[in-house]
Amino acid sequence: MASVAPNDLSSLWMPFTDNRYFKANPRLMVAAQDMHYTSADGRRILDGTAGLWCVNAGHGREPIVKAIQQQAAVLDFAPTFQLGHPLAFQLASRVAGIMPEGLDRIFFTNSGSESVDTALKIALAYWRAKGQGQRVRLVGRERGYHGTGFGGISVGGIVTNRRVYGTGLPGTDHLPHTHDPARNAFSKGQPEHGADFADRLEALVALHGDTIAAVIVEPLAGSTGVLVPPKGYLERLRAITAQHGILLIFDEVITGFGRIGAATAAERFGVTPDLICLAKGLTNAAVPMGAVAAARHVHDAIVDAPGDVPGIELFHGYTYSSHALACAAGIATLDLYANEGLFARARALEDRWEAALHGLKDHPHVVDIRNFGLVGAIELAPRPGQPGVRGQEIFRAMFDTGLLIRVTGDIIALSPPLIITEAQIDEIASRIGDGLRQLA
Repeated sequence: MASVAPNDLSSLWMPFTDNRYFKANPRLMVAAQDMHYTSADGRRILDGTAGLWCVNAGHGREPIVKAIQQQAAVLDFAPTFQLGHPLAFQLASRVAGIMPEGLDRIFFTNSGSESVDTALKIALAYWRAKGQGQRVRLVGRERGYHGTGFGGISVGGIVTNRRVYGTGLPGTDHLPHTHDPARNAFSKGQPEHGADFADRLEALVALHGDTIAAVIVEPLAGSTGVLVPPKGYLERLRAITAQHGILLIFDEVITGFGRIGAATAAERFGVTPDLICLAKGLTNAAVPMGAVAAARHVHDAIVDAPGDVPGIELFHGYTYSSHALACAAGIATLDLYANEGLFARARALEDRWEAALHGLKDHPHVVDIRNFGLVGAIELAPRPGQPGVRGQEIFRAMFDTGLLIRVTGDIIALSPPLIITEAQIDEIASRIGDGLRQLA
């Protein structure tokens, strides 16, 4: 057996990473508390992204840490196939209590990717139970990100996430994205123009007839570079899906649990889908966990299908569905959100956040700025013939000077923990402004 040095970087194949560059120029984080990481060389790094859109309550929160520790000593794992443990039912009730009315049947997964694939399978199972098995088509949206499972990349619309993996699921189709810089550049909050993009679903219905099972969208698209829904867009999409009997799925892996000032984007925008995909902020990322919130009519059609013989209704699940440590973390996280009023806090800070980001409008390379809730994007002009290079350079420069941001192509994406202060909002904007002035 070959010996491996304790900190040898070669064995780990890193996700969504330029592995060759990183291992020649490693940037390592070794600790985190509240709003800051600590780098391997001892520097404090202000977290402008809540990790990966997920540490909504800040890092190392004591109630969550204690809940995990205590649960590990009592029950570390219990199978949930034909068995159960109390925390799974407790957490499901808690999650159901903050979902839109009627979406009170909760199926636990381990990630956002699994939540998306679960929701897609539930949609197909629903129509089979309803006697409409011809409804097998799934419609996503260009530039959509729905995780990295085969279902997620098939309905997703980020080209680089699909390019080398073949055809994906058969029968998928896509709506156009809503990004319209000609009409909506530097929008503050929801853009004024673009509700008409939802009307393209009518053309897909005309093409595919009654074979469409579900439409899945991010109510606010995050990973593609923060695309805020135009006013009236989600309402129109809901109306068209309802008119044609199509299930509507919201991928709220990013927007759930306070990110835009409410428990869900469905609540904030006043549009209720049939299924909601959740993850990230569900456990404050302390233990991996995801969930699907299903409308009662979807759940009941499958579980109480007429004529079904007794037995398993949905042949789907994961070894770690409702994992005991994740459930403990989830309950403690929901308590923390409620006790500290973090959803309302995000709503109260969004005006300050908006002003700070849009204050960068006249800085070098900036071509657009978008924001909603505690989410923001600063889009930079790409270098001729070198798309994405400027984005990577600002990402590395910011980390090296003490700020964690996220970039997608040449777009800076920001989503800080909801415990951020006004002074830290100003610090994020100031650091990015300095970085942009120094960027070639």
